[in-house]
Amino acid sequence: MGQHWDIFCRVIDNYGDIGVSWRLARDLAARGQSVRLWLDDASALAWMAPGGLPPGINVLPWNQSSSAQEAGDVVIETFGCELPEAFVRRMAERAKPPLWINLEYLSAEPYVERSHGLSSPQFSGPGRGLHKQFFYPGFSARTGGLLRETGLLAKQIDFDAQAWLASQGLERRPNERIVSLFAYANAALPQLLEDMACEPTLLLVCPGAAQTQMLVLQAQQALPTAGLRWQALPYLSQDGYDRLLWASDLNFVRGEDSFVRAQWAGKPFVWQIYYQHDGAHAAKLEAFMDLYLRGSDAHLAQQTRAIWRSWNGLQAWQPGLLSQVADRAHALKWREDLTSQTDLVSQLLGLTHKTG
Repeated sequence: MGQHWDIFCRVIDNYGDIGVSWRLARDLAARGQSVRLWLDDASALAWMAPGGLPPGINVLPWNQSSSAQEAGDVVIETFGCELPEAFVRRMAERAKPPLWINLEYLSAEPYVERSHGLSSPQFSGPGRGLHKQFFYPGFSARTGGLLRETGLLAKQIDFDAQAWLASQGLERRPNERIVSLFAYANAALPQLLEDMACEPTLLLVCPGAAQTQMLVLQAQQALPTAGLRWQALPYLSQDGYDRLLWASDLNFVRGEDSFVRAQWAGKPFVWQIYYQHDGAHAAKLEAFMDLYLRGSDAHLAQQTRAIWRSWNGLQAWQPGLLSQVADRAHALKWREDLTSQTDLVSQLLGLTHKTG
């Protein structure tokens, strides 16, 4: 029998926080759980999740949570968003306290394994007497794992890339590679485009900063004139974006949600990490590369690190970097390693059984 879940999300980045929260809600509902998703801005769901809500999910305004009559069996605050005090009070009023989980940001840094699962007793305030448990997604068996819905890899096996591209009004020309680009504004974009133009390339650019930057370069007549053609994509649903990743030969991704989906796509990818002014993003990037490239060919690892660092502004761009990104075989091996680990929702459900 399913349980009742409350997921709280403050939308800081329309594509990131809400993207993870929506995938989490969808996966829980698909496994028979009942979910209330409390959002302070649900506008991105209009394109991210078109066609109405699937059974088991109710999307509600954040500020209405204060009038909720009862808290669910499991309450998740995503990314340290801090629950409304009135709702925490409802949690404390339950005869059986809910499982309270703080779902943290994804990182490959060593502290994640040490911190995953730690409990924080609440000694004061409206939640006095409750315990909050820290849940860290990650890339090893000692973390909370990654979001991976049931049947994801089977869907990829049956995927027809040519048919999907045609449905989007796109067609691959002979000997042309397809590259997807979802990125923050990036000073290295002109150099990347020059590298792409060294062989026939169709660049598919997602809405956002990268698309705006491409339009500016086009207006300035600063795009390569041969070897590269590009297409501005509309907003895609989450399923549509997954299929873009599957149809592409190389994926440039950013943040957290698209970063994880690129790994499930099993294609070479380059990650643009969210920039932090204190420089903490550099350590996070290095920590993931250490895991991702462990045991790989030394030359491959060196060249992959070079393009990732250059794309993230951590070293100067050198011509020819694009031809040296990690190959398909490595991406598939990495995906196989991740698939052997328990996915995030299965781990969450396991926690509810332990506390049930």
